[in-house]
Amino acid sequence: MSSLQSSALARVKPSATLAVTAQARQLKAEGRDVIGLGAGEPDFDTPENIKQAAIDAITRGETKYTDADGMPQLKAAISAKFKRENGLDYSTAQIHVAPGGKPVIFNALVATLNPGDEVIVPAPYWVSYPDMVLLAGGEPVTVVGEEKDGFKLRPEVLEAAITPKTKWLILNSPSNPTGAAYTRAELEEIAAVLRRHPQVWVLTDDMYEHLVYGDFEYTTIAQVAPDLYDRTLTVNGVSKAYAMTGWRIGYAGGPKPLIDLMRKVASQTTSNPTSISQWAAVEALNGPQDFIPERKAAFEKRRDLVVSMLNQTAGVTCATPEGAFYVYPSIAGLIGKTTEGGVVIDSDGTFAAELLNAEGVAVVQGEAFGLSPYFRISYATSESVLEDACARIQRFAASLR
Repeated sequence: MSSLQSSALARVKPSATLAVTAQARQLKAEGRDVIGLGAGEPDFDTPENIKQAAIDAITRGETKYTDADGMPQLKAAISAKFKRENGLDYSTAQIHVAPGGKPVIFNALVATLNPGDEVIVPAPYWVSYPDMVLLAGGEPVTVVGEEKDGFKLRPEVLEAAITPKTKWLILNSPSNPTGAAYTRAELEEIAAVLRRHPQVWVLTDDMYEHLVYGDFEYTTIAQVAPDLYDRTLTVNGVSKAYAMTGWRIGYAGGPKPLIDLMRKVASQTTSNPTSISQWAAVEALNGPQDFIPERKAAFEKRRDLVVSMLNQTAGVTCATPEGAFYVYPSIAGLIGKTTEGGVVIDSDGTFAAELLNAEGVAVVQGEAFGLSPYFRISYATSESVLEDACARIQRFAASLR
């Protein structure tokens, strides 16, 4: 009997971050005292003016189909945002809107990849990048950004990974899972490599753009290297900065021929993003932005708290990230130790499982992001919860022998 599962789907794994979040939710439902630090989701509420815009849209009857890749009003707001915040000129014909950032990326990959095409994916990577490449028929090529390099891709490593089959490079800054963000100078070094390889396109995932800390200056590669504009897809969305994860609106600006192909994919898959969410996103982009610095300051305090407590944990070291709301601590000092129940910590996967079992703290293992032995914490929750969670991690690490 033939398998029900397609060979394409057999190549991929379920999302590890969603799996951890679901597991934590299930354990809570069973009455366990569980702190879930797996979800990349702000704990802040969607601002009132954005929610009201959605209510007003419903009242006006804005409940019909829109264009497959976004309505003109939202495309205009996105175009204005790119100009205002990034100095990038994208006409509305160069804008693609989809039900979240993930479909934007998937549409681009499905629209452009042929069997054997390679996509360079710097690790640690967001868990979905390699699997989306596989589903689209391409081959993910993992290159590692070492901790000593701030978890960022070095230009010489990129150069060595490019082959005649390379179609895309995916850049994520600030990064999920590490929070690492590329400086202007670092992006210029990446651009210098790409100039030598005109067949390579760049997909830059800027979803955490507004969450950078201290005096870090955010830039995106099409802004730093205007000569790469014609082969760059600049991806963003409203999920993180505007606390709109469930509204499902992602967007991108890029060359019109690519955007036309992506629209073709959307027309035969998702049709349009939800009309109500699109009107909410118009208000998010056009409306007041004053809450963003306030929330960013709260995230920065949480980052500093978590980094401090983790660096006071036996066998754990934690770098201070430039942005996003994640840390990516190393457990190299715990590998080979044994739990009180006799389980050897032989990997970050075992560490995460035993931490959840012993202390009820759900984190995501580093192997899901392509670099071990680490784990990811999302600090998008309250300081009191983070203090409790880090104290439990300290207690668990101290119990290992």
